[in-house]
Amino acid sequence: MKASLLFLLACTAVLAVGARAEEPKALVQKVQELAQKATAMAKDAYTRARESEAVRQARQWLSDNAELAKQRLVWLKEQLAELWKKTPAA
Repeated sequence: MKASLLFLLACTAVLAVGARAEEPKALVQKVQELAQKATAMAKDAYTRARESEAVRQARQWLSDNAELAKQRLVWLKEQLAELWKKTPAA
C-alpha cells in the first residue's frame, strides 16, 4: 500500500511539472485518471491479499481459537457463579 501511495505521489509530481504549459483542466483529468488507476491497483492488492492461503489459515486459526475462548469463558462464569453461591453474605 505504501508503494502505491509513493507511486501516486511521484506520478502526480511528474504530471504537475509536465502540465505547466497545459490547461489546468488537462492536469485535473490526468490526476483523476492516475487516482483511478491507483485505486484499482489498491483494490486488486487487497483482493489478492484477502484471498491468499496465509490469510485463510489465519482466519481459520482465529475462528478455532475464538470458539475455544468462548468455551473457557463459559466455564469460568460457571465457576464464579458457584463461588459466589458459596460465599457467605457479610
